[in-house]
Amino acid sequence: MSVDQATVRRIAHLARIAVKDEDVPHLQGELNAILAFVEELNSVDVSDVEPMTSVVPMQMKMRRDEVTDHAGAQAVVANAPLHEDSFFTVPKVVE
Repeated sequence: MSVDQATVRRIAHLARIAVKDEDVPHLQGELNAILAFVEELNSVDVSDVEPMTSVVPMQMKMRRDEVTDHAGAQAVVANAPLHEDSFFTVPKVVE
């Protein structure tokens, strides 16, 4: 996979990062190098490797799965800056 300059500008726009036109070729090279490294990682055979949560062997702390009483949805959203009924209201962030 290769990233072109239009894609670099689009990524910068979506990330809300101001990128100067003279920086686009440099960023294009960096993104292409990252993607090449990810492709190289995909070629590694990990079929015999078990999934792990840490590089250090350790037991996960578990708690009992039990239902607890809570104050209710209205109490939860009471301190929210904006809410409608029992839902949080947030600004739109997706185009």
